Amino acid sequence: METDKLVKYEHVEIRREENVVLQDVNFEIDKGEFLYIIGKVGSGKSSLLKTLYCEMPITNGKGYILDYDLKRIKRKEIPFLRRKLGIVFQDFQLLTDRSVYKNLEFVLKSTGWKHKYQINDRIDEVLAQVGMVNKGYKMVHELSGGEQQRIVIARALLNSPELILADEPTGNLDPETGSQIVQLLHNIKETGTSVIMCTHNYQLVHNFPARVKKCENGNFEDFEL
Repeated sequence: METDKLVKYEHVEIRREENVVLQDVNFEIDKGEFLYIIGKVGSGKSSLLKTLYCEMPITNGKGYILDYDLKRIKRKEIPFLRRKLGIVFQDFQLLTDRSVYKNLEFVLKSTGWKHKYQINDRIDEVLAQVGMVNKGYKMVHELSGGEQQRIVIARALLNSPELILADEPTGNLDPETGSQIVQLLHNIKETGTSVIMCTHNYQLVHNFPARVKKCENGNFEDFEL
């Protein structure tokens, strides 16, 4: 795969059990690119994202991500792929029994970081990047929804991923907070990290323009607002 291509799908088919979710999926992602994937609930957006981090297989076609062949990737290789990705979920998936700092420390330690000063420095860096300096001591339940999503994005940035996958990151947020989160993701893109964001919110796409693909009736096509 060309070195500047982070993702390349050619005629990919995605199935959920016997049902074809999406067919003939073709797209590429370059370094430092922002791509929206839009479509109604149930149109296949999340399924497509799940194939990128190997939660679902691709059944036909060719799929490559960060030099991994998704048709041939071994189970033991999947954790190494996921460490190169930042994944942002709609429902946060933070550990509610511990502080923001401990949430982030847990990820770093589980991905091989050992030195306390390096861990502290990296946590400070990502909290600053998402505008959450001085929030490290807070418990998760003390944060608003928007603040929690900023922490989720900070968590996704910890290992300096080349690509962030954001699945409906504004789905549980009010419009103003959602706009702030999308602006933050665009700011991250400006630092050279590519972003793929799934959403059904056309207003956000209109307000923060980027390339758009649409899932509709089993197809995956270019879309112009």
